[in-house]
Amino acid sequence: MFHVLKRHAKTAMLSTLVASSTLFFMSEGEAKELKTQPTSYKTITEVEDWGAAITKVMIDIGKPIPKDSVTTDTFDVHVSRSDSRLATPFLEEGYRHVTKAYVADKNGNPVVKTGKYVVLEMQIGPEISLGSAINYDWAGSGYNDWNENSYTITQKEAIETPAGTISGLVVDTFNGGVKELVDDFSTGEATYDDITLTYADYSPAKDKEKNPLIIWLHGAGEGGTDPTIAISGNKAVNFASDEIQSYFDGAYVLAPQTPTFWMDGFTGFGDGTSKYQDALMSLIKEYVTKNKDIDPDRIYIGGDSNGGYMTMLMIRDYTDYFAAAFPTCEALNDTLITDSDIDTMKNLPIWFIHAKTDDVVPANQFVVPTYNRLIEAGAEDVHLSLFDNVIDTSGLYKQEDGTPYEYHGHWSWIYVYNNDVEKTIDGKSVTLMEWLSSKSK
Repeated sequence: MFHVLKRHAKTAMLSTLVASSTLFFMSEGEAKELKTQPTSYKTITEVEDWGAAITKVMIDIGKPIPKDSVTTDTFDVHVSRSDSRLATPFLEEGYRHVTKAYVADKNGNPVVKTGKYVVLEMQIGPEISLGSAINYDWAGSGYNDWNENSYTITQKEAIETPAGTISGLVVDTFNGGVKELVDDFSTGEATYDDITLTYADYSPAKDKEKNPLIIWLHGAGEGGTDPTIAISGNKAVNFASDEIQSYFDGAYVLAPQTPTFWMDGFTGFGDGTSKYQDALMSLIKEYVTKNKDIDPDRIYIGGDSNGGYMTMLMIRDYTDYFAAAFPTCEALNDTLITDSDIDTMKNLPIWFIHAKTDDVVPANQFVVPTYNRLIEAGAEDVHLSLFDNVIDTSGLYKQEDGTPYEYHGHWSWIYVYNNDVEKTIDGKSVTLMEWLSSKSK
């Protein structure tokens, strides 16, 4: 009997120990659920061939987490896009496809061990509008502008850390954003004869040498009063990229912006004049005066569509001021160019860029006859790159049949921004930027 009681006592004691241990581990497990401070996110915007896109979101987790603690399945990313300029601001909403996830430092760089931030890279493409950071108001103003993007980032899978588990995060507090390359530009404005032009500009690192100036004139969709749109509506911001800057050993970039359209003439739209021409020339001269290390013998001017039109007016009327020009899908009708104009421009180095599929500014009505007249007049350093069409050269985007994605034929500016314009000149293959950087008055 004593042995039976002793055995029962041992069993009861063991049961008590097991129960106590279970309660201990349950309490310990519950304690491992970490609470984080209120979380927020930032957006990272990059300007692609088709315009500005939000490529990443960066979440402030608030606690250090291991580098391998997140995957592409850890979070859902939902966005709602709207444009306050519109009578009905809402544009669309949906879930972004996360293509890459990693733990990062405060600058968004992947960490070696731990970090307090998570970067989610998302799918983008010329037809993925959910990623767009801008909206074209085709039915109203006719301009691009930054749209509002509201993100809600919902945690789906737990994040395990040595200190415990993080779960259930819903992040919808926006804490600012970064616009890559765009943020490297400054903005300003200049007024001449009651006409105010805004502008975005980039200054290279200071050195002991004088630097050239690249002037770029935007197209119709980039007018307005926010000059960051003049470099972001399409990829003009790329003139400040390391790759293009390397051709010039550092170049200033000036991107003036008209409040309406460069083609607003004194008697009509695209009549061979522009009410902004004198103000533009005043802005350029003032900018060169303020920046003493700009080389006045290496000032280059280019522009697309509306801006190509304005480029033609500037090299027609101020030929001697510029070292070279690169009009792109230029919209100055050849019938508005006189023989005297041709004779004036023929000695200026000019490289025209256009596409045969351009149905907005048909090549045979604009650039082709003008180029032919210049050559017939004896121009020795005037070139034309007439592309069959406008296709993706990055290799990232394909048609359904596997061929490169094709853009609208008017978008020949894509080739310019990526320096994908090349020609054999004097027996040597030369890119547009190589050619441009070699020109001096």
